[in-house]
Amino acid sequence: MSFRKEPKHTHGTIAKTAVLLVNLGTPDAPTAAAVRPYLRQFLSDRRVVEIPKVIWWLILNCIILPFRAGKSAEKYATIWTKDGSPLRVHTEKQASLLRGYLGERGHEVRVAYAMRYGNPSVSEVLQQLKNEGCDRILIMPAYPQYSATTTASIFDAVFHHYLNERNVPELRFIKHYHDHDAYLSALEKSVRKYWDMHGRPDKLVMSFHGVPKRTLLLGDPYFCECQKTARLLAAQLGLREDQYVVSFQSRFGKAEWLQPYTAPTIQKLAKEGVRRVDVVCPGFVSDCLETLEEIAMEVRHDFLEAGGKDFHYIPCLNEDHAWMSACAEIAEQHMIGWPTIITSTMRDDRKITAEVTQRQAKLLGAEQ
Repeated sequence: MSFRKEPKHTHGTIAKTAVLLVNLGTPDAPTAAAVRPYLRQFLSDRRVVEIPKVIWWLILNCIILPFRAGKSAEKYATIWTKDGSPLRVHTEKQASLLRGYLGERGHEVRVAYAMRYGNPSVSEVLQQLKNEGCDRILIMPAYPQYSATTTASIFDAVFHHYLNERNVPELRFIKHYHDHDAYLSALEKSVRKYWDMHGRPDKLVMSFHGVPKRTLLLGDPYFCECQKTARLLAAQLGLREDQYVVSFQSRFGKAEWLQPYTAPTIQKLAKEGVRRVDVVCPGFVSDCLETLEEIAMEVRHDFLEAGGKDFHYIPCLNEDHAWMSACAEIAEQHMIGWPTIITSTMRDDRKITAEVTQRQAKLLGAEQ
């Protein structure tokens, strides 16, 4: 096995700490040419699709990619902004803000972001952090609820990167924060803020991303964590059981997925005479294709076509102050014990150490 070349080490250099925020990913452009490699990487992940490799290779390359890439590109085009993919724009802003929020708490850390699929890749950013001298890295998935199809896949990417590293940094992983008080508080404030501006619905639908039902039966806790998030959020909003519904969206393929499905649920509510529904997606912390196109466009159309009168989509947390404060709190709790809080005295000591190291290097060079 060959290892990557290690960056040049200077004695006396103080190791840095980094937080890596990792989201699902996005194609680089809303075109079939850009979507195709993104889908190939995504749908080739054994965590995402557990069909035998040979069979799935034929399905993926002979059926899905030739026909789905173009359709997906058309959907991405409907939500694309002048700055690019909404998912990437929001994630980049969140990483930048998170550094500031942690700084206000007294932490000196580097905060970066990466995408599990697409760019910037997990491996690329981890290498960049090493080159910058980061020897302690906290991996923070942008998934409040744990699933092997998402969170574990991020962990796989991190482990795979370090298979070829000689000097592996100290690593910590955030598994989930589906029931964290700060996350739930941010969700509650977001919903209440929307209701203060637009009024309340007849029914609140909490739509989470779906996964095959088989994963639940095999021990994946995702379904249970989604239900807990919904129950706790409903309690904080003061909702009775008949005032909200939990559903699952983005079904793919013919296998049974977690139910109830979002689109049929919305249509059923409309046919039952529910005039207004609000949909919130607690499992997404950044608006993306699944929220802006699937929910805010497709599901809205389904509700109105079925006789509903008023459909509202409540945006994701994105860069909301309460959410960014929650991110900082969650990251801070997982960095306990790491020397990230820098006092003025410590800064002075570091400056002196750096100056001494530079002088020693100059003297050594002069002697040689």
